[in-house]
Amino acid sequence: MATTSPTVTDICLAAKAASRSLAQLDSGVRDAALLAIADGLEARVDEILDANTRDIEAGREAGIPGPLLDRLALNPERVKGMADGVREIAALRDPVGEVIEGWRLPNGLDVSKVRVPLGVVAIVYEARPNVTIDCAALAIKSGNAIVLRGSSSAANSNAVLGAIASQAAAEAGVPEGAIAVLSSGEREELAELATREGLVDLIIPRGGEGLKHALKAVATVPVMYAASGNCHVYVDATADLDDAEKIILNAKLQRPGTCNAAETLLVHRDAAPAFLPRALKALREAGVELRADARTRTLAGDLGPTLADATDEDWDTEFHALILAVGVVDSVEAAIEHINRHGSGHSDAILTNDTQAARAFTRGVDSACVYVNASTRFTDGGQYGMGAEMGNSTQKLHARGPIGVRELCTYKYVVEGSGQARP
Repeated sequence: MATTSPTVTDICLAAKAASRSLAQLDSGVRDAALLAIADGLEARVDEILDANTRDIEAGREAGIPGPLLDRLALNPERVKGMADGVREIAALRDPVGEVIEGWRLPNGLDVSKVRVPLGVVAIVYEARPNVTIDCAALAIKSGNAIVLRGSSSAANSNAVLGAIASQAAAEAGVPEGAIAVLSSGEREELAELATREGLVDLIIPRGGEGLKHALKAVATVPVMYAASGNCHVYVDATADLDDAEKIILNAKLQRPGTCNAAETLLVHRDAAPAFLPRALKALREAGVELRADARTRTLAGDLGPTLADATDEDWDTEFHALILAVGVVDSVEAAIEHINRHGSGHSDAILTNDTQAARAFTRGVDSACVYVNASTRFTDGGQYGMGAEMGNSTQKLHARGPIGVRELCTYKYVVEGSGQARP
């Protein structure tokens, strides 16, 4: 007898039913499910790596660039890191039922603002298999069901990881259907998911501008964008140049395919003559392609004539590669203006020993995460002590920055009385 695969609507219906039961589970059951997922990852590491090898081989044949292949690749250390991350999430304080604030009215009514799960969260993401586990764990911890729709380039990895998480969670007492993976990769599937009003409470796209625009064109359910990261490092006039060189190298090179990697370096005109020759030499030696404005080329020493011209498009581009746009500015205010005009509102950093410049930067740059004397690569839920993240929200409602367990909750007002009726 032929079997029929469940449709997107079938999967969302099951997730909605599971979410109602999941929201009422004790935290102990949800935490036990997370620990079971972590154990399952470590026990089935060979199966995970075999599936990931198939994805990597297919990616190479398809010509996926090196930095994006790095995002796709798993190894024993990364799988262990995923398991450790799940355990960190399990150890977090339970957000469900947390009283945010409360007060008593003159008529004797007690009002409490209580944190509750959103319901069904859908996440659409590109070729990073660890997102499958991070997001499943965050959803269970916050009492939400989750529908995961990954990239076709990671289909084998995501299928295995999703199956491990779903099976382990169900065996620990989480309702069937609470963790689901969509696997076809067809655009019609994305459109169907984004229009399941009443079944999906929130959809989070975690990827580039193309994914963001594709969802904008069709979505009828609420969307929280964890989108592109056109991030900047600004070296102010008073910066420690050793620290500045170390940080720009880290922000660009540590994992250039991530959304919190630096894509533009801005340097104050007073620091540029001393800083640019050394920093650009180090970046070039590390394999970074440099695209510079005219002032940078003039001040870059021997490298100047070899630098490509930075175009208007370069300032607006998230390269996801070993490419960096470089410019010279006259002031911190000019740096702020450049970042707010060209940036994506993700993560931006200032290197300075001037308190007033630091204050102006943190107040003036309109981004989710703003750094003083630190790398943009720290924008990550795990680095922030949140265990992991669904992504980094570049919008302002209802959450901004790393999306952790509290950002996956809403709230309700619980009002307790003793027979009061409104006069």
